[in-house]
Amino acid sequence: MSQIENSHIAEIAPLVSPREMKASLPLLEPVRKLVLSSREEIRALVHGKDLRRLMVVVGPCSIHDPDAAMEYAERLLPVARATKENLLVVMRTYFEKPRTVVGWKGLISDPRLDGSCNLPEGLLLARSVLLRIGALGLPCGTEFLDPIVPQYVSDLVSWAAIGARTIESQTHRQMASGLSMPVGFKNGTDGSLQNAMNAILSAREPHAFLGIDGDGVTSVVKTKGNPDGHLVLRGGRGASNYHSADIALAVELAARHDVKRGVMVDCSHDNSGKDHTKQAAIFREIVNAFKNGQPAISGMMIESNLLAGKQTWAEGKPLMRGVSITDSCIGWDETESLLLRASEEIAQGRAA
Repeated sequence: MSQIENSHIAEIAPLVSPREMKASLPLLEPVRKLVLSSREEIRALVHGKDLRRLMVVVGPCSIHDPDAAMEYAERLLPVARATKENLLVVMRTYFEKPRTVVGWKGLISDPRLDGSCNLPEGLLLARSVLLRIGALGLPCGTEFLDPIVPQYVSDLVSWAAIGARTIESQTHRQMASGLSMPVGFKNGTDGSLQNAMNAILSAREPHAFLGIDGDGVTSVVKTKGNPDGHLVLRGGRGASNYHSADIALAVELAARHDVKRGVMVDCSHDNSGKDHTKQAAIFREIVNAFKNGQPAISGMMIESNLLAGKQTWAEGKPLMRGVSITDSCIGWDETESLLLRASEEIAQGRAA
């Protein structure tokens, strides 16, 4: 007899509830205070209440090696502290990767990098990494892809992104409307800003949708709307959109919808042509624009790892430590130099 449902499902397995996972890896008070305070600092940047600093979301394109990620965080921490008067440094901690066709979908989906897709282990591992980085004193930023994942880790996240492939998704706009942190909406893969702005406007509004509660029970989730959305310029269709004219267009669009200062620039992706060696020039151009009086720029994103470049992941293939397995990244030495120099230039511009 033909099966009328689940005919293409191999397995459905129960998952530990968010409440149980949080009990096993609890949010400690110092980390809680860091997350709350850094969210407020980011809100001040997004809404133009802090015009002295730029936010920099910096770190691996995706985390596939937690130990290497912790080494990166330990190197980033003193730089973040040294530049805190001029930069608000948020570590990029991406655990979910949207794929154009197929490929490794991130630490949460496949933590062992072997196709076993042990999601319970992946969620635990992601939460553990966020806790450890938070305990160092670094705020974390991530892209949310699966709408269930925030229930497991969002209490540890200071800033979130909705990616270029998902800004048109009603599911992700609804999810963003309920997130407790500021959210950057990337322009579409075609370079369109309007789709990202539509997502910001949608996420501002209350929504009701299906989700889960802390006990993992399927529930109707009703949101209040998230007022802290902002644009992230990442280029599109092989063209960049980080130059002064592009930023002016984004500023004009944002102003029409009462988005105060919500323009970030992603120095990677189509802005760099996915060439990591071009990220530094873009970063410096944005710092210079800010220093020379473009107050609408609130920050930048950089893809950076311990070592520069990328490597190809394949099941069972040995990997080099500290090298990206997704997008190409700049190396640590270049990253440190960029951040320290940017802080100096912003301070000099303010003193001039």
